Amino acid sequence: MSNSVATGVAYSDPEFTTCLASVSLGYTDAAQTAVTQATSKSTGVTANTSAGQITMNAASLAATTNVTFTLTNSLLSVKDVVIVNVASANATAGAYNCWISSMLAGSATITLRNITAGSLSEAVVINFAIIHNA
Repeated sequence: MSNSVATGVAYSDPEFTTCLASVSLGYTDAAQTAVTQATSKSTGVTANTSAGQITMNAASLAATTNVTFTLTNSLLSVKDVVIVNVASANATAGAYNCWISSMLAGSATITLRNITAGSLSEAVVINFAIIHNA
């Protein structure tokens, strides 16, 4: 990966591979991006980096309701794992769940659920990171 930096020692053993690091593991600024949904909470976004933030549209999301949108990402393969979480910046604490509901090479479907008893109109920020598998 072009944004990789050697930070530790990796070794193999019969049951698993372990990576030990003496500094923080993560992505450089060059491997991250920020994108914003244009028209609705179901509008797809494109982010061709290994990590970043998606600011969702501030449209209303009814109580106990899901909304799904597509993240298009040219770096994504079917072997990769995408981690998503709701950032606390623009969202009511504890009001949402999010997850990857499907994935293909080049895209992942993200679902956000309002788990409260009331409608919310917030520009929820979702963090994402791809764990690339060879």
